[in-house]
Amino acid sequence: MKKYAIIVAGGFGTRMGQSTPKQFLLLNDKPVLYYTVKTFLEAYDDMQVILVLPEDYTDMGREIIDAYFDYNRIQITAGGYTRFHSVQNGLKLVEQECMVFVHDGVRCLVSKELIHRCYESALEAGSAIPVLPVKDSVRLVLEDDSEPLDRSSVVMVQTPQTFHSKILLPAFEIDYKERFTDEATVVEAFGLKVSLVHGDDHNIKITRPLDLMLAEKILTSSLQYIKE
Repeated sequence: MKKYAIIVAGGFGTRMGQSTPKQFLLLNDKPVLYYTVKTFLEAYDDMQVILVLPEDYTDMGREIIDAYFDYNRIQITAGGYTRFHSVQNGLKLVEQECMVFVHDGVRCLVSKELIHRCYESALEAGSAIPVLPVKDSVRLVLEDDSEPLDRSSVVMVQTPQTFHSKILLPAFEIDYKERFTDEATVVEAFGLKVSLVHGDDHNIKITRPLDLMLAEKILTSSLQYIKE
């Protein structure tokens, strides 16, 4: 089945304390976004990438493609006001029945194995949401108090969130709600259930300087392991 990866990198990353959006920061001398795009292109030969960027940074995205890739399998579009609207913009470029991966551009250590796992699961269930168990204690904050939650019933959600286009395209035609923090919440609001798959501990989201340092350590260790 045809495959599209909508890589959402429409944010400005204010928590990084940098003037440059975090997806364009350098990681081992290459932009963070380079690693994300590279992994999806290598995961499947028929993968098409739709790169969703801040409107003022689309030229910077083209510079990355010019330097490291080609345009045969990559398209660029501008992001929207929220993640929901950015994904909507990306979906406008999906022209045929396919499997759609929606991935955070700053989860640059995503593995081909996780992409394959999501694809195979979505082929059977129609969707695949990668998650990890919560390791810390969890509390629910109430208006005047808080209460503990059973962490065995809570998971941390990752991307790529993967769906058959017959599910995702109509789901994103509904009106936007503030609770739509990811694609799974949109699909559930559309009236459909989602299927969970095991995520990847290395699939971290870079939001703060410490995350960038950790990603560099993981990347360096992975390259050393491959050489050995």
